[in-house]
Amino acid sequence: MPFITVGTENSAPIDLYYEDHGSGKPVVLIAGFPFNGATFEKATNALLNAGYRTITYDRRGYGNSAQPAFGYDYNTFAADLDVLMTELDLKEATLIGHSMGTGEVVRYLANYGSQRVSRGVLLSPLQPMLAKAKDNPEGVDTSLFKGFQDAIIKDRYAYLTQFCDAFFNYSENKGKLVSEDAYRGHWQIGAMASARATHDSVTAWQEDFRQDLPKIDVPILIMQGDKDNVLPYPVTGQRLGPMMPTANLITMKGAPHGIPWTHADEVNKAIMDFMKQPAKARA
Repeated sequence: MPFITVGTENSAPIDLYYEDHGSGKPVVLIAGFPFNGATFEKATNALLNAGYRTITYDRRGYGNSAQPAFGYDYNTFAADLDVLMTELDLKEATLIGHSMGTGEVVRYLANYGSQRVSRGVLLSPLQPMLAKAKDNPEGVDTSLFKGFQDAIIKDRYAYLTQFCDAFFNYSENKGKLVSEDAYRGHWQIGAMASARATHDSVTAWQEDFRQDLPKIDVPILIMQGDKDNVLPYPVTGQRLGPMMPTANLITMKGAPHGIPWTHADEVNKAIMDFMKQPAKARA
């Protein structure tokens, strides 16, 4: 299995697991919480069949990557992504993030620029700022995040069940858009994450991305369901679209948070159409 080292903890390397398949222009897919690259299988298959070099990786703390006790913030996540981009010498890449993975896309472009990137895709985004504050009254009350972290500490596995229920809108979509088997598969992948990463990532969700947005100078596709029960659409995608002059927002009627799985055909077609469009000149 291929790994890239992004740091050390005491005497041990912090290695990120990645998969790099196919040829053509590169596409890097960054999974949402608390999952890993495996949950992007419907997108990776479509991209490979369309002739793209397709790269997934597991962020620190998740999947097959190392599980250090620190580094669960978006500056560190973006730095990890930069190591991957540099080590693989990727050029004209498309970055695709889902949910928590949208944070890496936005923070990477803000911190490291677009020299290696031609465009980005934000699926069920975190941005612009999820947590409520005096200058962000539209956000979610911070007590909710503390409740998530308390639940993770008390019984992480029970919390994962609650999360997967919300991820798929399972009571509504079971047997229609998602099978019981796929639900169990996602739960199992989520259980592979470290307890520390699962807990500390909830703090990262509350980061402010508003200062990052004006720095993004490549075309961006935003897709989100208006029945997203994890990252509420009115707080995230609906606000984000008008704040990004390089972005196009597609609102998916009735769709839940987990659109890379439940609405894979629609998502994949939109991504393919987006990547066929000529990239706009950078500012």
